[in-house]
Amino acid sequence: MKELELKYGLNPNQKPSKIYMADGGDLPITVLNGRPGYINFMDAFNSWQLVSELKASTGLPAAASFKHVSPAGAAVARPLTDIDRKIYFVAEDAEVSPTASAYIRARGADRLCSYGDWAALSDVCDAATAAYLKGEVSDGIIAPGYTDEALAILKTKKKGNYNVIQIDPNYVPKAQERREIFGVVFEQGHSFLTIDEAMLSNIVTENKTLPDSAKTDLILSLITLKYTQSNSVCYVKDGQTIGVGAGQQSRIHCTRLAGDKANNWWMRQHPKVLGLQFVDGIRRPNRDNTIDVYTSNEYEDILADGVWQESFKVKPEPFTEAEKKEWVSKLSGVACGSDAFFPFGDNVERAFKSGVQYIAEPGGSIRDDNVIAACNSHGITMCFTGMRLFHH
Repeated sequence: MKELELKYGLNPNQKPSKIYMADGGDLPITVLNGRPGYINFMDAFNSWQLVSELKASTGLPAAASFKHVSPAGAAVARPLTDIDRKIYFVAEDAEVSPTASAYIRARGADRLCSYGDWAALSDVCDAATAAYLKGEVSDGIIAPGYTDEALAILKTKKKGNYNVIQIDPNYVPKAQERREIFGVVFEQGHSFLTIDEAMLSNIVTENKTLPDSAKTDLILSLITLKYTQSNSVCYVKDGQTIGVGAGQQSRIHCTRLAGDKANNWWMRQHPKVLGLQFVDGIRRPNRDNTIDVYTSNEYEDILADGVWQESFKVKPEPFTEAEKKEWVSKLSGVACGSDAFFPFGDNVERAFKSGVQYIAEPGGSIRDDNVIAACNSHGITMCFTGMRLFHH
């Protein structure tokens, strides 16, 4: 297929719309089901690059959950713990393949932002992954292949209209890429930058400790940032993103946003949250939103008399600020990546509050000494990668 006509572009008024190869060649994708739109393809191509590069760098199956051309979450395959199954709502008897675990964890990073996501898999989509995805609100998926059983399951989503794209895993884009903005053509070299352990060799802090698990997490953070709208900061723990701050004009706001999301992810593992008794039949989006509000400072919105009964069988006790602070203080071993240098030490101070012990950033600020000093004061290990990762 050389050209695919789309319903419309970014918005319904932007017609006509299509995707095609500039050289007249065949598109590297096949639409197996549904009718993907302009934004769907933007998410699909960005998310595919992320998961394929993550698989190449770690050797592990990878998955991503994209919304509005940035990842809500990304992860590599890891066995799910009992806590994972509870906070990601995976049945005790549900089969979880390596690929399924990667997607479950990617979507679980920020379930609120993953509502209506675009899913990406580095490996063939199997029945276990499709079965989990079937129960989630999602717009589509891209993968290098699908088992017959998985495809049959996915074709039942959205009344048979779920978007399923298969991509040629051997496709390599041309060295030069172009796009138009306001009628002006922009051209640049495609970013074939390889992100691997070699990029973490320049450790600039007093603490030089960098275990293999932290290296994997930093690689995950950097590859995620490579496909996140800048400015961006990413927190990672145990092979999954737990907080992505995207598209902020200020670096510290990225760091705060990502840190707040990491705290929210951690709060969902508090015994109070795990013990919530929801009413029978509550919809997944309503449950996820209720948990988000319950752990926030706006908990009164769902715990008011006459309101809490809509979500809970038993009215839960709200968190005190002391309880929240005490629980968040237990979060540790977090890795943090930044797509450009930290201009001030305040970014390090904020990251430390969310359990960050490892940082990777390009370096090159006139205040690098201040940033390094902030890391040293907390025993944080920091690598200068020497490479900016802006994405727009």
